[in-house]
Amino acid sequence: MTKPLKLLLVAGARPNFMKIAPVIHAIRAHNSAGNGGGRKINFRLVHTGQHYDEKMSGVFFQELGIPAPDDNLEIGSGSHAAQTANIMLAFEPVCLRENPDWVVVVGDVNSTMACTLVAAKLGIPVAHIEAGLRSFDRGMPEELNRLVTDALADLLLTPSTDGNDNLRREGVDEKKIRCVGNVMIDSLIDQLDQAAGANTLERLGLQQGRFVYVTLHRPSNVDTRENLEVIVRELTSLSGQWTILFPIHPRTRGRMAEFGLSFDAHPGVRTLEPLGYLDSLNLTRHARFLLTDSGGLQEESTYFRTPCLTLRPNTERPITITVGSNRLTSVATLRDDIIQLLAAPERLGATPPLWDGHTAGRIVHELLHNAR
Repeated sequence: MTKPLKLLLVAGARPNFMKIAPVIHAIRAHNSAGNGGGRKINFRLVHTGQHYDEKMSGVFFQELGIPAPDDNLEIGSGSHAAQTANIMLAFEPVCLRENPDWVVVVGDVNSTMACTLVAAKLGIPVAHIEAGLRSFDRGMPEELNRLVTDALADLLLTPSTDGNDNLRREGVDEKKIRCVGNVMIDSLIDQLDQAAGANTLERLGLQQGRFVYVTLHRPSNVDTRENLEVIVRELTSLSGQWTILFPIHPRTRGRMAEFGLSFDAHPGVRTLEPLGYLDSLNLTRHARFLLTDSGGLQEESTYFRTPCLTLRPNTERPITITVGSNRLTSVATLRDDIIQLLAAPERLGATPPLWDGHTAGRIVHELLHNAR
């Protein structure tokens, strides 16, 4: 009898679990189908605990349809160096105990890079989901994590062909590269019916296509008084004609208070606490446009073809620009970019190839067929 394929699935933060969930569903489907007597897959889910999130209760895992983690390393916060070192120290015993056929990592957080380094030094093959993404900005810690992870990984599972091109330029062996599509779109499609039942627009008193959805939290946008003043001014001006829905990240809220900025005199700007995934999906789907610095929202808006302005000088997801509805903007050009966007069609771009809800199945196929 063929020995089961053994996986360690690693997640370090809430968004990672939303990328791992479709893979778990695909593993279960593979095992249930028997796959013509094919190889069974066993897995353990490892949560490094890199980010503490009070919303990550049992209900969170139930909503995703996945089990609670088998191992919680409970690393917590700290400097990049301390956090990375602590993850490595805690993850190594798990690898030694389990001796998996693959360590599967996702995304670009510190856990991704730290667990990859541990596995590589132990001679355990690593598969990286979302490989090949590049912002070409080494001032971003995530970019360094991507570079190290992809240099060490044995199977590089890219969301789009630009990721393949980046890896080839870096000298990665072509045999290691597989374009499988965007696993986050699997989660999005899987949650659409549930999202529709959330009645987000009705609860918030919004009209489809008559509001702007805003999320901003990156230090380059909110930690500098001059930049945040421009953002507040432009949103205030826009609120004369459009409802602005702005779930404010704690970091952004703190900086606004520190800089003496407020929307109190402008009821057209509606500030909320951060929203859950289903509400965010509905807002992304039905907004006139998005203003964001979030990587995930760039992808989700592209799937829905909702116009998106990304307030960053670069993006590690350029396919959302070349194929999709996304555009980069800056505080200097924000007003003009908003005017141009509002003059454009309400739906833009196209959905990139393989963003079809079947990425996880392709990932499972590659793990089975590339195992040593």
